[in-house]
Amino acid sequence: MTDPQPASVYDLTPSEEAESLATFAVLVDNEPGVLHRLVGLFAARGYNIESLTVAETDRKAHTSRVTIVTRGTPHVLAQIEAQLTKMVSARHVQDVTRDPNGLERELALVKVKGTGHDRVEALRVADIFRAKVLDTALDSFVFEVTGAPSKIDKFVDLMRPLGLVEVSRTGVLSIQRGVEAL
Repeated sequence: MTDPQPASVYDLTPSEEAESLATFAVLVDNEPGVLHRLVGLFAARGYNIESLTVAETDRKAHTSRVTIVTRGTPHVLAQIEAQLTKMVSARHVQDVTRDPNGLERELALVKVKGTGHDRVEALRVADIFRAKVLDTALDSFVFEVTGAPSKIDKFVDLMRPLGLVEVSRTGVLSIQRGVEAL
């Protein structure tokens, strides 16, 4: 009897492990090519990026914060975190999903058309979700809603039958509670 071949690192056969979402906050040097290398890391290994936000956070230190939402099995998510940590430009990597002090928020602009009862119902739902009316016309609204991604999803789902036209989302932002910085 021969020993089976070791599994390839790039083996994409379905796994029995359940997949889950994970949010990683990465503090990187703000220099040309960093985002390209980061996205290339995901592409080369066949990992999907569900959401990506990037902005400079400290001009003097030349650092940017990258927030990446991805999906995978616990093993794949551990690999992603390890690969992010190995990036030369990465100063710090935090798995916000596993951090009890981690906060995640998203902003969405939601356009809804409607008149009569649907218009009134859209305003009522917006009030429940604390969505702000940014623009109003006789036959449409543009709402601004912020919160956890699941809250945004629920708001959009409720607006669908009321005349949802368009959705624009920022992607997830994250920060840690307390006095510690990333």
